[in-house]
Order: sequence, then C-alpha cells, then structure tokens
Amino acid sequence: MDIDWHAARTTLEGLRLLDRDPADAEIDQVAVRAYRLGRVREQMARHDVDACLLFDPVNIRYATGARNMQVFTQRNPARYLFLPQSGPVILFEFTGCEHLADGLETIDEVRPAITASFVAAGPDITERERVWARETAALIRAHCGAGATVGIERVNAGAAMSLAGEGFRIVDAQQPVELARAIKSDEELKCVRSSMRATERAVDMLRSFVRPGLSEEQLWSVLHQGVIAQGGDYVETRLLNAGERTNPWFQEASGNIIGENELIALDTDVVGCFGYYADFSRTFHSGPGTPTEKQRTLYKTALEQLRHNMGILHAGMTFREYSEKAWDIPERYLVNRYYLSAHGCGMTGEYPYLYHRMDFGHAGYDGVIEPNMVICVESYIGEEGGKEGVKLEQQCLVTESGLEVLSQYPLEEDLAA
Repeated sequence: MDIDWHAARTTLEGLRLLDRDPADAEIDQVAVRAYRLGRVREQMARHDVDACLLFDPVNIRYATGARNMQVFTQRNPARYLFLPQSGPVILFEFTGCEHLADGLETIDEVRPAITASFVAAGPDITERERVWARETAALIRAHCGAGATVGIERVNAGAAMSLAGEGFRIVDAQQPVELARAIKSDEELKCVRSSMRATERAVDMLRSFVRPGLSEEQLWSVLHQGVIAQGGDYVETRLLNAGERTNPWFQEASGNIIGENELIALDTDVVGCFGYYADFSRTFHSGPGTPTEKQRTLYKTALEQLRHNMGILHAGMTFREYSEKAWDIPERYLVNRYYLSAHGCGMTGEYPYLYHRMDFGHAGYDGVIEPNMVICVESYIGEEGGKEGVKLEQQCLVTESGLEVLSQYPLEEDLAA
C-alpha cells in the first residue's frame, strides 16, 4: 500500500468543533449557512409550505448550523426549529443550552423548548402536547396566518394531532428539506472533502491495526478515536465484520475474534467534520498469509460492479435509466445483494435512492441526477450460504463534466490482483 496516499489531503489543522468558528479561514461558514437556509426556503416555496417545524437535529443543523446533542435529540423531542418561508427563524433549545446558538446569524431568536414526551411529562403528556400545540399555533398564526400549511417531521403523534386541531394543514417536511439538501454549494463541498480526508486518516489508523487476535469491536474503536480526535461527531452504524460474519452483510461489530487470513469488511458511516457524512466501504485481509483465490474473486467481482455503475452515472440521467443500465448481478449473488445500488449523501445518507433493476418496480422512484449531487455507489458481493463477502463503496461528486471520486482511500492491491 502507498503510505503517502494522503500527502495531498486537505489540511485538517484548521478544523474546529463549532460550525461557526471564524478561525477556519479555508471555508466560508457564513456562506455555507446562507446557502443551506436559502435552499430550504426555496423548496418550501416550491411545495407551498408556509412554515416548517423541524425536530430532526440533522435538518436543524443543515438549516441553521445549530448543533446540540445530535444523537440524544434524534430520539428526544427536546429541541426544534420554527422556520417560516419569510420571517424570523426561532430555535427552541434544550433547557440550559440557549447559549449554544450565540453568533449564528441564521437564528433570529432562541427560546426554551417545551419537551412534549412521556419521559418529560409523564401521565400529563396529553396536556403537555396541547400546551405545545397552542403555543406553536400562536407563533404560526402571527407569522404565517391562520390556516397555514405547516411541514413537520419526527414529532410524536399526539403533538402532531394537537397541532392539526388548531386549524392548520399539516404536511410532511421531509420532501422540501431532502430536496434542498441534495444539491451542494462549492463551499459545502469543501466541508465534504475535509470530512472525507479526516475519515480516511481514521480508516488508515484502523488499517494499521488489522491483525488476527483482535476483536471486531477493538478494531472498530480505532475508527471512532480517529474521527473524534479530528473534530468529527460520531459513527452512525457498527458495520465492521470479519470472516464468516462478513456474509451476509449488516452484522454489527461484536466481540468476535479476527482469525488468520480472513476478510474484514467495514462501512464508515461517519458524521464527520462540520457535520458532513463520509461514507465509503473497504474490505481488508487479516494476514499473515495471502488472500485465497475465492477471496480475490469476491473482491474483483465487487470492484467490477462498482466500476461499472460509476462509469454510467452522469448528470441528466434519470433514476430509472440508471437502474436499467446498472451492472447485472450474477444469480449466485442476488439473494445477498445490497438493498440499493447507490444513494445520495450530505450530512447523512440522503435523497436520492437508486435501486437495482429487479427492485425498481416495487421500491424505486424516478427523478434526475443533477450536478453537485454527492452520490455513494454501493457493492456487496457474497453468495447465499457462502463463507465470506466483500463490501466496497465509493463516495462521488456529480459534475457537469463527469464523476469526481471523493473517497480516495486506496483499494487492496493483493485482493484486486
């Protein structure tokens, strides 16, 4: 392996934990935030949504740059954002955390949140939801008028029904927000590249620890340490497996001890620097011997799928056209195929999903691949009942002139030979 593969990487010395830190001179975070907020409002107007109530912390961060306990608030409705098409953006923040939004020009006001959850309210949850709905309704009427169309997401059912009872038209906020997130600005792409370079460095640390005798979890922990030390946030999944646990895919990292001459497959799924997702997959060999012919065949087959599908992907292509032209998966690998062929990527895995031809009829939808979409192309190759499998994935930028591969971490020469 070329140990100098990262010599030209984006410098990581200027990375900061706070998205608004002016010390990072290479990335204009004010421009990033202005673009993202404008994108959301543009899509709200296009879909006739007067205001959004955002609870998903990733969407709050996308729209404003405000970050707070992102994993905790994925499952606790303890902070939310009022975002009208025009008018003041108001963040309802978790108790005691109002100061975290200081200096964010995207937020006009910070108020304490009303946490409408059973954990917070106990048996009074129904009344708490009604109070939340009444106060929220008054805010919406003041800025959007009675009978406004309101987009919401990830709020508990009782709160949504109480708000609907206030006379508003309730719609799902996911469509305008996901469509907004799909197209990246040039400054956003600097964030994406910085997050990718940091994650590749962390994977290189992990790769240097690969050896028989470690548990999957011990090896997996190296990635976490490397990501956090460089200003990243967290790893969203636990996808690292060795040996027979590489087949089928989607087995979480465990105490399984890595054996000699086994395959080790991982998917990064890192919410990294500036909150941007670094998502690529690699498969390694544990040594001390050389890969078997069977292991090489699996690897080269996965690489064939990856290269074919990256080769056909271009701006202006429809999702259906991509599905029809995508690589034909051999029969023996069909049952264990990855559930989709490619997907969008930004602050998490996101719109669009691009499906295999055989799955498009029942799962797929149409659309157009556009410039400045970031797309992750996936491959998993493992026979049903087979001993091992190979997971590969590349994160790519769609440009007017072709595809730019963002994930530069090298492939394994001894497996690809």
